[in-house]
Amino acid sequence: MTVPARLAHLLAPDSPVQQLAVRLERAGHECYLVGGSVRDAFLGEGRESADYDLTTSARPEQVEDALDGWADAVWAQGRRFGTVAGRKDGVTLEITTFRSEVYRPESRKPEVVYGDDVVTDLSRRDFTVNAMALRLPEPELVDPFGGLADLAAKRLRTPQEPAVSFLDDPLRMLRAARFVAGYGLEPEPALVEAVVEHRGRMEIVSAERIRDELSKLLVVDDPAAGLWLLSRTGLSDEFLPELNAMRLEQDPVHHHKDVLAHTIAVVGNVRPELRLRLAALLHDIGKPKTRSFGPGGVSFHHHEVVGARMARERLQALRFPTDLVDGVVQLIYLHLRIHTYAMGWTDRAVRRYARDAGPLLDDLNELVRGDCTTRNRKKAAMLARRMDELEERIEALRAQEELDSIRPPLDGRQVMEILGLEPGPLVGEALAFLLELRLDEGPVDPDDARVRLAAWAADRGLGR
Repeated sequence: MTVPARLAHLLAPDSPVQQLAVRLERAGHECYLVGGSVRDAFLGEGRESADYDLTTSARPEQVEDALDGWADAVWAQGRRFGTVAGRKDGVTLEITTFRSEVYRPESRKPEVVYGDDVVTDLSRRDFTVNAMALRLPEPELVDPFGGLADLAAKRLRTPQEPAVSFLDDPLRMLRAARFVAGYGLEPEPALVEAVVEHRGRMEIVSAERIRDELSKLLVVDDPAAGLWLLSRTGLSDEFLPELNAMRLEQDPVHHHKDVLAHTIAVVGNVRPELRLRLAALLHDIGKPKTRSFGPGGVSFHHHEVVGARMARERLQALRFPTDLVDGVVQLIYLHLRIHTYAMGWTDRAVRRYARDAGPLLDDLNELVRGDCTTRNRKKAAMLARRMDELEERIEALRAQEELDSIRPPLDGRQVMEILGLEPGPLVGEALAFLLELRLDEGPVDPDDARVRLAAWAADRGLGR
């Protein structure tokens, strides 16, 4: 067969993939390259990889024998699931025995049964576009379920009936959204119907697996199609109920945008980095709880405060790392502050904005820009000019001051020494006073800070 150019180098005699295939074949076993490397090679997409997935008729102990004395390193932690991994010349190889994987209704973990042929193995994979294999060492494409034709037709199907596939591993329903968005595939109607019918099966999937798959969806170039699939099937209700809660009913009297449509647009407006995309996805989740109607129309007072709290609870439930959660929450909390800029900000206000954002400043500015989805060109241009001006002022102040590390001109030890205080709340109050001084006036000379601190303390009857 004609091997796709992106895979041709794997057939070279010095390729670790080819060398391992030869070793397995000589021991009487079949070996196939599978997974994303095969799919993406036919798409002509993806980066050159140093990680490859292989499947084989060899049992795990036989794979270990093939790796012994040849691989630079071997990992057998996945042996109970039929997987052994090794590294050779900087290339990582994950080798899995032909298998059938079925979840029990009450279990989060698969029950593994080994198989004896590649077609059965491929039948248990998630989608037809992933159920192709390249036999090695002599290349031969094995495509029993029409994955190549589905790639060409931009079609997403499962090798088996969708219900069977999703009952085997419910996470595949969420993975379908990533493939729809990431590869521009159209899900077949039966697949969509199966997601609707079996979405409750997600309850057996761990929060960590859901987190990882959701993260992969959010960082594709444009996640919109996948997010809409999660919404319209109700799958997101199983792990992110706040998404469909933003599908607020349109009111012909109190005109307002559909919050969900706006949110999905904002996600696509910002760069594909997880923290920023999560902030975009969740920045308005407080709106349903804060919506009210008045003479001036619909309003969502303090939705950024409510939304920040809700985002923390949801992201913690999905087991996202604490530092990532903290960053997303802060971005949500601060994303509306720019709207007071039209009233005029002093240098102090600009300093406070930069200080409160800290290392999140660039993300915050991008979220604010991405949050503008209005079709009113005049309004959009006005917000863009406002952001341009604010960023110019930040850069100007940054050139004059240590804007990225605004802190009081004296530290706690100095405050205690000057005022004769022991550690405690009064030291914190003094530092807060000095910080306000710094924000108001810019850099403050330490000697002047000492004088001002002494005057502040005297007014309160403190100090030596």
